[in-house]
Amino acid sequence: MHTGKVKWFNHKNKFGFIIDDETKKEYYAHAKYVEGTIEAGDSVQFELKAAKRGDECTNVKKI
Repeated sequence: MHTGKVKWFNHKNKFGFIIDDETKKEYYAHAKYVEGTIEAGDSVQFELKAAKRGDECTNVKKI
């Protein structure tokens, strides 16, 4: 399980980006994989899965 901070999240378009605490890499996050709601600056935990354009976040939960 990874941890990170939400860089930004657009609720209208249902996606955003999360910055991993360890690697400082940005990962795409879609609302369908987010439990509850998240906002910019929130601390989250998440898993990564391979996607067409690189890894993306799944099982995203605010901590």
